[in-house]
Amino acid sequence: MLGLNYTSVSEFILIGFSTFPQHLLPVFFLLFLLMYLFTLLGNLFIMATVWSERSLHTPMYLFLCALSTSEVLYTFAIIPRMLADLLSTDRSISFRACASQMFFSFMLGFTHSFLLTVMGYDRYVAICHPLRYNMLMSPRGCTCLVAWSWAGGLFIGLLVTSAVFHLPFCGLNEVHHFFCHVPPLMKLACGNNVPGVALGVGLVCSMVLLGCFLLILLSYAFIVAAILRIPSAEGRHKAFSTCASHLTVVVVHYSFASVIYVKLTGLHSQQGNILIAITYTILTPFLSPIIFSLRNKELKNAMKKTFLSKLYLSSI
Repeated sequence: MLGLNYTSVSEFILIGFSTFPQHLLPVFFLLFLLMYLFTLLGNLFIMATVWSERSLHTPMYLFLCALSTSEVLYTFAIIPRMLADLLSTDRSISFRACASQMFFSFMLGFTHSFLLTVMGYDRYVAICHPLRYNMLMSPRGCTCLVAWSWAGGLFIGLLVTSAVFHLPFCGLNEVHHFFCHVPPLMKLACGNNVPGVALGVGLVCSMVLLGCFLLILLSYAFIVAAILRIPSAEGRHKAFSTCASHLTVVVVHYSFASVIYVKLTGLHSQQGNILIAITYTILTPFLSPIIFSLRNKELKNAMKKTFLSKLYLSSI
């Protein structure tokens, strides 16, 4: 599918955690396992609640389900392998498995960004054009927006993975990371094309992320302007509360993403880079269902209703 080039390197060794004290690895394993299980359960709980509660069958919660799906798949592409490596002495990964991991991590990561942008547009239409909301956010239109988000993620994943794995890898195969990420792999590639590919991949990723972020900012600029025109304080609060959870997730998502692509000074050590990557790979998906569950009153009430009713039925 990716048109991979076979070279002298048939496998890579992920040594991201090798510089950490060995006695800390079981602690990391337990902590990351608990966070991963909570992320899975939280997102699955959100999806089950939206599916079972008819009052939540609206575009906003359709997009939230798609977002939860992308988070579940994104963490599944990276974290189980990372957990296994924390307790194993054999941290090798085959050439194809490494390419697949990179593909799915980029595909699902950018799908996540596209869906956040779509959710920002949904809030813009709901607040700035409420009378046209049902027409602009029709079921067919929402399905197309979700499909285009996944298609965009698929395209970026294929583009980045094909560009990186068409490079020859000669000799060294130790990846200084806990998964197959572009920067550490580029250090193992050889040939005259490496600087150009590194620059191209960096520009594509940065421009897409920046474009999504600017579209979200533009949506919220119009949203804030519309909210300020609402005469009553209660009306302004109600309008802004529908955006609070999405806006919080956007801030968390892009704050950690910007740290990944624009490294802070003083954090250029391998351990520092690994810890920064962990915040984006594990902490961001962990926080997302918490934010949506606590900051979205309608979803929180539906969760309580669904969960308590099932508990009640199971107890009688």
